[in-house]
Amino acid sequence: MRRLALTLLIALFFCLPLAAQNRPLRTVDAETVPAGTMRVQVGFDFLQDVDFPLSGLSGDMTSVGVVQIRMGVGKIVEVQLEGAVHHFLDVKKQVGAFITPVLTGTDSTHDVGDFSIATKIRLLSETKRRPAIGFRFGYQMPNSNQSRGIGSNTSNIFAEFILQKHFGKLNLMGNAGVAILQAPAANFTQNDVLTFGAGFSYAASRRVNVVGEVAGFHSTRSISPSLVGTESRSQGRFGLQILAGGFQWDVAGIAGITRNSPRSGFTFGISRDFRWFDYSVIK
Repeated sequence: MRRLALTLLIALFFCLPLAAQNRPLRTVDAETVPAGTMRVQVGFDFLQDVDFPLSGLSGDMTSVGVVQIRMGVGKIVEVQLEGAVHHFLDVKKQVGAFITPVLTGTDSTHDVGDFSIATKIRLLSETKRRPAIGFRFGYQMPNSNQSRGIGSNTSNIFAEFILQKHFGKLNLMGNAGVAILQAPAANFTQNDVLTFGAGFSYAASRRVNVVGEVAGFHSTRSISPSLVGTESRSQGRFGLQILAGGFQWDVAGIAGITRNSPRSGFTFGISRDFRWFDYSVIK
């Protein structure tokens, strides 16, 4: 039975058609995955000079298994699960901070990532005069171990509005919202930050899209000792989406914008759609 299940899974993976997808961007599009379809996106990130003020660590971080799973559960609704299976930090510098991390190696540490679960709703479809409008809200779970020095091990919630408009081959996306970040260095304290994203995708050919964005969040409050770990962070990304062999392959360079963002890096990933059920026959 296990061999049969594996054979069917492989058949699905190589035979189903590929739909438009948004890796390597973090800016969210207003379109929802078709009902009954699961979109699986898996990537690999490498970031240089990442700072973790909560633990005082700085270094180069490799994220393995950067996953996003999007499931269409209705004509205008999808649910999402995203996060990183594991982070590996090559420590270049360590200073005194709120917590003293327990390194897993001589000059390195590793930890699981914090996963998020979210729901996206397409409120209005795009027309010739009007952009598509969507709304997304979700919750970030405290999966990481704070003592490892990478994750904050906090529970955070977020909500954002989404705009999307096509102009011929150019697809523009914009996000604006808020996130309530639990302060890891103080009890009963939070930081309400503004989230944003502005991205584009341009169809350079039938199989190649040029993509780019600026996305992140901004703290409207000065970072006091009680708010350490909730600093402003944002990135710029520029890269390609390539349709080949029934998959979408993507690669992008990354540049940090704020002081605590990584200096530079890159991401690489692959995406695929799976058709799980036919929504039209469900009663």
